[in-house]
Amino acid sequence: MINVFQPSLGAEELEAVSEVFADNWLGHGPRTREFEARFAEHLGVPPEHTIFINAATAGLFLATELLGLGPGDEVVLPSVSFVAAANAVASTGARPVFCDVDPRTLNPTPAHVESALSPRTKAVLLLHYGGLPGEVAAIAELCRSRGVTLVEDAACAVASGDGETRCGTFGDLGVWSFDAMKVLVTGDGGMLYVRDAELARKARRLAYHGLDNKATGFSKAKVSDRWWDLEVREFGRRLIGNDLTAAIGTVQLRRLPGFVARRQEISGLYDRLLAGAEGVVLPPALPEGQHGTYYFYWVQLDAAIRDQVAADLLARDIYTTFRYPPLHKVPAYGAGPRDLPGVEEASATTLLLPLHQGLDDSEVRTVADELRKAVEHRLTAAAH
Repeated sequence: MINVFQPSLGAEELEAVSEVFADNWLGHGPRTREFEARFAEHLGVPPEHTIFINAATAGLFLATELLGLGPGDEVVLPSVSFVAAANAVASTGARPVFCDVDPRTLNPTPAHVESALSPRTKAVLLLHYGGLPGEVAAIAELCRSRGVTLVEDAACAVASGDGETRCGTFGDLGVWSFDAMKVLVTGDGGMLYVRDAELARKARRLAYHGLDNKATGFSKAKVSDRWWDLEVREFGRRLIGNDLTAAIGTVQLRRLPGFVARRQEISGLYDRLLAGAEGVVLPPALPEGQHGTYYFYWVQLDAAIRDQVAADLLARDIYTTFRYPPLHKVPAYGAGPRDLPGVEEASATTLLLPLHQGLDDSEVRTVADELRKAVEHRLTAAAH
């Protein structure tokens, strides 16, 4: 099976894990702090503003807590987004308000976001679809002008940016995912960025039971004869990452430029192999000045044949998919019917092809050849 997603792990990661075993400390510790510092350097932000957590989803839930969301509040987010974002909002009692997207980029424009704002809007939760920055700079400026907090779901955008600014740092809070299907993987895990220094300190406490990490365990024993006493400032949970997964993440971060370069090569090869293919619309090019993670490579087909083509490819051991099913159609969010034509068009026509750094050129050619054949077959059958 040629998979859509696949991590790249090897001897370097195994060596990093063996060093953690040798030190006999797997929990939150020096390797966690090193990973946070190196990721902060990758983003171009101070290290005290980044927090390694056990999942990007946990970061989204923590972000809604930091914002104090509750009943009567609204959060605008694109309908083409991962379910975790809407769950995080709805769990607080706040109302997710879903906006439309551009049918080609699957990212919202400032106009889409603005049309969904209301006096009750407390935040915008922006996904970077497939790692594309989209019009994030303009959306961030819109949010600032309206006094609305911008949270960036940069789960797929670990190496993306616009100019010198990395995705996830345009707004007030940002979250990245390191799960097993991402480009940089730690098995499970994520990173949270908080722009405001005091809010970042609060986030760190909430991620560890509401406790101050500097006032627990061995560090507290050096300054107190009752180091086991607790000081709880807020009611937090345990969301922190650990040294075992952080060690893997540090190696993966070092390898990230090579991963992204290879994914860019594969995307370019798809572009060349599928150029002029009947019935196949290729993804839009990145605007000048932007750089992407190349997390998704998608084509768009006639809605009447998209699902059939996907089934034909699966029968040939090529796995394709669509991310993400429209959230405004999920009854649990109580969003009500909305006219979102860009979302409807994109969700009916878009198909993600295999894209990961482990693909070799022959596999890419196989995918492209089989896609051409499947589309031609289905278009011919539809014509008769």
